[in-house]
Amino acid sequence: MRNFDRGRAFYRDQLGFEEILVDFDCRWSELSREAMHIALTEGEPAGGDEGGVATIDVADINAEADRLRSQQVRVGVVLELAGLMRLCDVFDPDGNRIQLAQPLD
Repeated sequence: MRNFDRGRAFYRDQLGFEEILVDFDCRWSELSREAMHIALTEGEPAGGDEGGVATIDVADINAEADRLRSQQVRVGVVLELAGLMRLCDVFDPDGNRIQLAQPLD
């Protein structure tokens, strides 16, 4: 994250992650949301599409997308995959993509 504190706040306050560990000297943080664990550090993003995309399961993707949009978060279009699941891209302050997923039972 270019701005460590802003990144931590985004993942905690807007995406609902719990901060488990933070090292202010090294500018590194570990966060979790259910089974998802991520780490943030301060620095310039590497760029490109190397690496995976964090996927967060949500109960109501349309409501979650609307909630995030109301907080001025960049949110993509909700897509439905053949009645199996809905997906939606969300972007953190540095433009990193996070995917919301809602399984359709």
